[in-house]
Amino acid sequence: MRLYSRSSLVLAGVVGAVSAAAVVLGLMWWFSASTERSTVATKLEGPATSAQPVVLTDEYSSDEKENISIYEDLNEGVVNISTQVMGYNWFLEAVPQDGGTGSGSIIDKKGYVLTNNHVVANADKILITLSDGARFEGHLVGKDVENDLAVVKFDPKGRNLTTIPLGTSKGLKVGQKVLAIGNPFALDRTMTTGIVSALGRPLKGDNGIVLHELIQTDASINPGNSGGPLLNSHGQIIGINTMIYSPTGGSVGIGFAVPVDTARRVVPELLANGKVIRGWIDFTPVQLFPQLVQYAGLPVDKGILVSKVSPGGQAAKSGLRGGSSDQAVRYGRAILYLGGDIITAINGVEVSSLADLYSALEASKPGDKARLTVLRGTQKLDLSVTLVQRSDKDQLE
Repeated sequence: MRLYSRSSLVLAGVVGAVSAAAVVLGLMWWFSASTERSTVATKLEGPATSAQPVVLTDEYSSDEKENISIYEDLNEGVVNISTQVMGYNWFLEAVPQDGGTGSGSIIDKKGYVLTNNHVVANADKILITLSDGARFEGHLVGKDVENDLAVVKFDPKGRNLTTIPLGTSKGLKVGQKVLAIGNPFALDRTMTTGIVSALGRPLKGDNGIVLHELIQTDASINPGNSGGPLLNSHGQIIGINTMIYSPTGGSVGIGFAVPVDTARRVVPELLANGKVIRGWIDFTPVQLFPQLVQYAGLPVDKGILVSKVSPGGQAAKSGLRGGSSDQAVRYGRAILYLGGDIITAINGVEVSSLADLYSALEASKPGDKARLTVLRGTQKLDLSVTLVQRSDKDQLE
């Protein structure tokens, strides 16, 4: 075994360290030189790197140009609508609280805005925000619960407003291109595109009322789009976006819009009367429910019981019969008169609930005739009744 002195070991360590340092410095020099050569090669062989302006003229497709043009022309005609409602704090003091948000279309330069009823329902204050951020307080002009439409107005204070023209929903085809502009999740004036996925869809709203003839689209619609326009490729409103079908609450490509022809029919009445004047049967309706069916031994479990008819009214003249006072029963705070006719259909459309009753008479006017299918005991009858004007107490809220 060879032995080394301490001085020899120290010397050997110093020599080793110097050698290692030399190797590291050599590697660093080689890497630097290689990088420089690589950079030079890139400069000589690569593409020119001088900044050039990007020109996109004529590189947009005709479809893209159409989308861009519609958005630039009309986006300022879409407003953001937010509401405030009154709530109560721990001390039972009334305090304003944020309500819902949605969208709307300016349809008149005087400040009239078309939107959904559910966007402004129960609002104590309506705030309308324009594209430039200016905010105005609006007021409800009229509402139509049965079609989920409403008109609100604000004072534009001399501003030249952008309006969105009304088109028609007649002649729409599945596969037709559509565009939606709205404020999803408070992201103002967002545009999405899609197609008409289906037509004539009936859909029941949260209030139980069935909205008829809805336009189904796969254009992305999310919370905040409600009340905004569904447009055709000419930039005309063909529908008012109203709801989505979604298991998650976000868009899954199934959205629905109220046809603009429905708006064309009801908006003039909302402007003139604040409501739509509709026909009604002058009677007291009671929707059948299991306890009543069992108690009265009724032959059907769905329909509208005629509890009372107005004496001398149109329903009475048509032969419609109400219940009798000797079969009166109390249900909660109401008095129900049993033994009357049960309406099962109106104009051939099945009626099983109060919501169906309202839906069946939605497009009717006072003076129109309605064909009722009724059960009188076990006998089935058809009656023709002249409709009267619906009173305020019979309006949906």
